Amino acid sequence: MKSRPKKSPHKAAFEEIYERHSREVWALVYARWLNADVALDIMQETFLRLWKQWQEGSEIVNPRAWVLRVARNLAEDHAKSAFRRFGTQAPQTMNGVEGRDVLPLEGMAKEETFGQLRKELEQLPAADREILTLRYALDYDTDEIAEVLDINPTAVHMRLSRARQRLADRLTAQGLGAKHE
Repeated sequence: MKSRPKKSPHKAAFEEIYERHSREVWALVYARWLNADVALDIMQETFLRLWKQWQEGSEIVNPRAWVLRVARNLAEDHAKSAFRRFGTQAPQTMNGVEGRDVLPLEGMAKEETFGQLRKELEQLPAADREILTLRYALDYDTDEIAEVLDINPTAVHMRLSRARQRLADRLTAQGLGAKHE
């Protein structure tokens, strides 16, 4: 003779609580989200958690209050979930999203260009390197450069213009073609 599977002592109580309070739990969540599918998902999760608590031997004195509190908490957690905020996109959409990292080939080309630029900068007179460094590496404005070099702002403009021109000529000669500011 085959033995019957043992019934859970909480099955009848669970079914009764589900029948009595599932609509109330659903309505509570629906009022928060105005989305029937979300309300259904959260209601089902709430009762699943009740079942698991009972299976683990937890005593729940007021099941109605317990399921309503759990449903409210789950509805609030849903508001914070990344999935709800960002959702999902079709693969075609995601394929068009570019990362923040530079592609390896672009990175290599950029490093090569910077290497050539450094090489050409080394060939410039020290005064040109100094003023270009202050302007572009340290991002100083005209007045700050004038103060550091103890010259007037008009002289800064003139020296920067000449230094850029000499660098552009060297880069053009190397086939890099510099762009003027």
